[in-house]
Amino acid sequence: MGYDSILLASASERRSRLLAQIGVRHRIQATEIDETPCAGESADTYVTRLAAAKARAAVDVPGPHPGCPVLAADTTVVLDGSIFGKPADEAECIAMLSTLAGRRHEVLTAVALWHDGRLAEALARSHVLFRAIDAAECRRYWATGEPAGKAGGYAIQGFGGVFVRSLEGSFSNVMGLPLFETAALLDAAAVRRWQIP
Repeated sequence: MGYDSILLASASERRSRLLAQIGVRHRIQATEIDETPCAGESADTYVTRLAAAKARAAVDVPGPHPGCPVLAADTTVVLDGSIFGKPADEAECIAMLSTLAGRRHEVLTAVALWHDGRLAEALARSHVLFRAIDAAECRRYWATGEPAGKAGGYAIQGFGGVFVRSLEGSFSNVMGLPLFETAALLDAAAVRRWQIP
């Protein structure tokens, strides 16, 4: 048996667009979970835990999707073992970008697929090198509205792409949904892709 559609446990337009890019039909079921890191939690464990929690939360929402596979993901930026989440305000965004400027950081995305009572998971890792960025440019970037809600305070697919000097790994991972790992999970669950809208 194959599946023509899945449930995406995310309000992220980027993740929805990436799924559409590989022809995966989906419906949105956004979930709210506590994204606070646990004391001493590694970045790998953190993103994996959050992706799984989002998938389980969506499974528990009543609706007309019994048995439908549920996909969730979580992305974080990591530098020197510190987790960079979504900036709460301009000052936090400037602090994040100033710390990342001129340095190489990691972007981790965990993907979780709940299907047939089981959870399958994958973790993608990319390395991004930023050029130098001064505080004035950080303020101008914040004013665009783009950094809000983005891990590390930037969007590689948007205005923030000008900060990226080099990328090692998956571009779609840095956007928030690594397509290679996602497709492998969906294939294992017999979810059809490359479907024409």
